[in-house]
Amino acid sequence: MAAPLAFGTKKIKREDLPKDGNLCEYCTAKCCHYIAVPYEAPDCFEDMEYIRWIVLHHNATYFKDGDDWYLLVHTVCEKLQDDYRCGIYENRPQICRDYTFDNCEYDEDWTYDFYLETHEQVWEYSEACYKSKGKNIRSKKPDLLPVMA
Repeated sequence: MAAPLAFGTKKIKREDLPKDGNLCEYCTAKCCHYIAVPYEAPDCFEDMEYIRWIVLHHNATYFKDGDDWYLLVHTVCEKLQDDYRCGIYENRPQICRDYTFDNCEYDEDWTYDFYLETHEQVWEYSEACYKSKGKNIRSKKPDLLPVMA
């Protein structure tokens, strides 16, 4: 079995993985650095205000995959060790047991077609999709400067 990925080591390509190899041995544990929770798609301004409130909290963002919404919390599993291995591997939660590297994001580029990470982005999306009955959060347009004669 190969040693875990050392800092600065170039990772192996998925297609170069030995037949009985474990891709996790070459990974920096992307899957242990966030949680993504399915979220009911908003359908009104009030739903978006709730999302805006959540995004105001550190490390909370939203993304869409197709028509499905997700709350994404950027956080590291407390059992992830410095060598990117699980500290409770034999007793890990079932969701971790069910997760395989066949479809993991090992070689994904982490881009989303739709991603909300600031409350301003949520507000702009809300205003574009739902007629806002709230007050605008933008600064008022400045007065024009007087023209000198």
